[in-house]
Amino acid sequence: MALGLLLAGVGLLYSVGLSGSGWANQYYSAAAQAGASNWQAFFFGGLDPVGAITVDKPPAALWLTSLSVRIFGLSTPSLLLPQALSMVAAVALLYGTVRRQALSLAAGRPARSVDGRAAAVGLLAGAILALTPVVTLMARYDNPDALMVLLSVAAAYALVRSVSLAEGGGGWLVATGALLGLAFLTKLLQAWLVVPAFVAVALAAGAGSLGRRVARTVAAGAAMVIGAAWWVLSTELIPADDRPWIGGTQHNSVLELALGYNGLGRLTGQVAGGGGGATPGRGTWGRLFGTWAPEGSWLLPAALIVLAAGWVLTRARDRRDPARAGLLLWGVWLLGAGVALSSLRGISHSYYAIQLAPAIAGAVALGGALLWQRALQAGAPRARWLLAVTVSLTALWSSGLLLTRPAWPLVAVPIVLAAAAVAVFGLRGTPRTTWAATPAHEGRIPAVGGSRLVAAGWPDVRRGAGVAILVALLAGPGAWSVATAEAVHRGANVYTGPGVTTISTPAGISPGSTTGTRLPMSLADRVRAGAGGYDWAAAVVGRRAADLQLASGAPVWALGGYSGRDPHPTLDDFRAAVADSRVHYLVLAPGTTARGSFADRSAQWATDTFPSTRVRDWRIVDLVPAGGG
Repeated sequence: MALGLLLAGVGLLYSVGLSGSGWANQYYSAAAQAGASNWQAFFFGGLDPVGAITVDKPPAALWLTSLSVRIFGLSTPSLLLPQALSMVAAVALLYGTVRRQALSLAAGRPARSVDGRAAAVGLLAGAILALTPVVTLMARYDNPDALMVLLSVAAAYALVRSVSLAEGGGGWLVATGALLGLAFLTKLLQAWLVVPAFVAVALAAGAGSLGRRVARTVAAGAAMVIGAAWWVLSTELIPADDRPWIGGTQHNSVLELALGYNGLGRLTGQVAGGGGGATPGRGTWGRLFGTWAPEGSWLLPAALIVLAAGWVLTRARDRRDPARAGLLLWGVWLLGAGVALSSLRGISHSYYAIQLAPAIAGAVALGGALLWQRALQAGAPRARWLLAVTVSLTALWSSGLLLTRPAWPLVAVPIVLAAAAVAVFGLRGTPRTTWAATPAHEGRIPAVGGSRLVAAGWPDVRRGAGVAILVALLAGPGAWSVATAEAVHRGANVYTGPGVTTISTPAGISPGSTTGTRLPMSLADRVRAGAGGYDWAAAVVGRRAADLQLASGAPVWALGGYSGRDPHPTLDDFRAAVADSRVHYLVLAPGTTARGSFADRSAQWATDTFPSTRVRDWRIVDLVPAGGG
């Protein structure tokens, strides 16, 4: 029942009011529109139905949205609800994962008590993930991140099932690899930042000899490669003339996209986007505690503390102990991905912090439960002191993040601080102990001889302190998540927290436009009316082709891909397409300037050769004369 209530509440948080975001990220929305009407565009992630060029990511996330649009039609809910459902499923799977990891926390108790306590820890992990602001943001936005997180958490669940089996769980481990392979098809190498954590757990906590563990891990690695390579190889082996150009590359290669623009280029800063060059920047090691902190770092300090504490508390346990294996998974995931994201010198966005959210949630729930369990025992003042410090630090950190933006979430500051004070007060003392017969106090503290050591007067204080700790942990990110859900998220880059809650569209402007584009409906109507008989109703330099395609419902050619810097099409190719009457108009968005790229050369040739008119700030060039019309 508790899990059902959690998922229902999360579903409402992620889905109510989606329509206000319009097309959200128009670039991916246009690709979903294209994939819904053309299976080739669907398979490759094409930006237009004709299949001129793909988006600059692999297509797995677009498969979900394209199918939704094909079934339900093009609308904001059909574009965004798949993301919301993906994140709700991730919350449910994280609950199941951490619940299994927590089964050893109450060892020796009745089975019903063990299951209930483990379920409570799983629920805490699910609630933390659900209320992480960047998770709420990506659940209401059509970037590939939601599916990447779902597949990563699903892989973690399969891994936990694998290491829990006495016979080795090779099938579950292969499933782990296959899921990570599919995750690669969402955001390429970024999805594999978590792989070292999975390898560490498979080798350290798997059943059997080291040789068998290595063999199973190698088999899982093969499944991971196959899960990613089938699409990559099929795309590479198909002749370039029979498929779209791979967006974001200079040489029309998925491998270049994976290793360059969307891979090592992000770390080195040598790729600025769309395959263009850039001057390397500097990694920002403090970004997780600085500019990225409001996205997903609300409980990062607590996670680091309880991970270390949990590792100390489980140091004497067997290597296959579920809790110890869980701490290894979440710890290596958090540290490995955190270091990589902090090292980015190229293109980076604060919402990348979503990749840390499952690890933070799992670490806080599992490590916090271990520390709480120890703090309840008599003779453990250090554990209570450390727990009090952790809660206090988290409350101060959350309050500081809430104060970064003056808006209604500030009301959570006194709640957070008051809850932390109550928790510290409840943890301040050492419980008085007495000896009692086992039946009268069953389930409190492990038995010693024929009796159990129990804390006189401690249970009531314990319950109050526990509730206060939960409030201190969750009130801050919860308020920020609600504010995130209230805000409208449109355009190429979005942020968590309070923001614009409604966008009014002036008369005559496409309702899905962002403030920066302001696409006139008269222009979209003209393009739609002139689409008959042409492969592309219009051509536009760069990502604003997506705006026109969504508004007009007609195929639009994105010259140069997202940034306008991809070498596709060449001037000769564009001139040939115009001569063959394959494209009707060239549309130049406001602010389009010549930069010497292939797309700019095509635009310059067209404007020098054919007549043009203006529709507000947009320029439209009629290319029909070149085709003999």
